[in-house]
Amino acid sequence: MTADVRRAPAPSVARRAGRFALRALRLELRIYASIGRLITRRPAIARGAAGFGYHAPVITILWIFIVLSAVEIPILDLIVHRWPVVRIIVLIAGIWGLTWMIGLLAAYLMRPHTVGPEGIRVREGLETDVLLAWDDIASVARARRIDEPRTPKVTEADGTRTLSLRMQNETAVLIELERPTLVRLPGSAPKGGEQVVDEVRIWVDDVDGFMAAVRRHI
Repeated sequence: MTADVRRAPAPSVARRAGRFALRALRLELRIYASIGRLITRRPAIARGAAGFGYHAPVITILWIFIVLSAVEIPILDLIVHRWPVVRIIVLIAGIWGLTWMIGLLAAYLMRPHTVGPEGIRVREGLETDVLLAWDDIASVARARRIDEPRTPKVTEADGTRTLSLRMQNETAVLIELERPTLVRLPGSAPKGGEQVVDEVRIWVDDVDGFMAAVRRHI
């Protein structure tokens, strides 16, 4: 007896374009939401939970890009000021780019990892937000590791699938799961979408504080 295995048809160009447009819209909205949280000083931390940053390795780079983007606007405006249409387009693009960089910085600051009654919520920038419930967590330990550049977020070795949310190719904490667990990542398969993982590695700026918070719940 043979199983009748049917693969889902590949999405059409229009469907892929629609997904891309929807993802772009969500990113745009999260940019402004993150800026709003930064202005009002309301980080995305649930009641009873503690937040832990992961931005220390990249904060200087982000600030450099923001400053360069701000300086670039008047310089380009001076270059193209003779052509009003081009000047307006360049000005809009420059302001939009600067807003995006500020929003990305705000997302790193306002969307930290959290440890609370519901579990550990691991995040990265604007999109990644994965909740690991305490019932799904077997252990949490310090485990600093440096991976090769361009290593995929989800890797498999010796039958273990690992989700790594790195900062500058490094992770500092290993979260081992009780069983293979389904998580949803930004984008589509094979790099994103629904992934089944056995462990999660993350970078945390304050590992001592993070581990102390974990011990209060495990």
